[in-house]
Amino acid sequence: MDIIFEELDFQSTPLGDISLRKRTEPRLDGKLLYEVKLNDEFLMSSLFTESEIQLSKLGLAALKQGQYKNDLDIIVGGLGLGYTAVAALEDNAIRSLKVIEVMKPVIDWHQKELVPLGNILNSDSRCTLVNADFFAVATSDNKGFDETNRQVHAVLLDIDHSPTHWLNEGNSSFYSEQNLNKLSNKILPGGIFALWSNDPPDEEFMTLLNNVFHSSESHIVSFPNLYADKESSCTVYVAYKDNESKIESKK
Repeated sequence: MDIIFEELDFQSTPLGDISLRKRTEPRLDGKLLYEVKLNDEFLMSSLFTESEIQLSKLGLAALKQGQYKNDLDIIVGGLGLGYTAVAALEDNAIRSLKVIEVMKPVIDWHQKELVPLGNILNSDSRCTLVNADFFAVATSDNKGFDETNRQVHAVLLDIDHSPTHWLNEGNSSFYSEQNLNKLSNKILPGGIFALWSNDPPDEEFMTLLNNVFHSSESHIVSFPNLYADKESSCTVYVAYKDNESKIESKK
């Protein structure tokens, strides 16, 4: 069996050198994998996508348990290989999906269709890819995520490794009551905020979410790990915004 390895792109960014490569995995009968590295760290692989998919599925299922069923406006923080965004677009209730990605090369990979899901995102008129710092936009004083100041139904976030293990030290300030409140103000009453984490559920973070939102829950998502020869797991947090925000109720 021929083992194929190809570096599809390599670019320097303010966060470091980022590269996209594809290779075959001989332990999976030559399955073709796409992998992303930032400097010397592996960020993502198309071999492990279940938790990214479940971020969308769990978040949207929680949202639709409430008053919102159709014409949903969704924000995804972090594009990656596109699995969270594509899973969201599978729901016909989505009216608009805006993906905010800080690294321009990652957007380029999808627009040039260097990655398998690029064609799906490019061909769906509901989807917009925006090159911006999600954390700066989410914690701005604006009411919404753009100049229209329109609130959204849900925010699905997959950027940092966890609330305490950040891709970039500058992201750490987002995980505070003050900045989560700014994010909450951009979500419609009755909407949700969902977050992916590579770590087990964190009680301190759950307490923080409950201080900002009406309630929250954590879901453990398990998946087979070929390299560890066992199951691995990630966490998806879902926080529910009440029909009246806690800040407003305290006034």
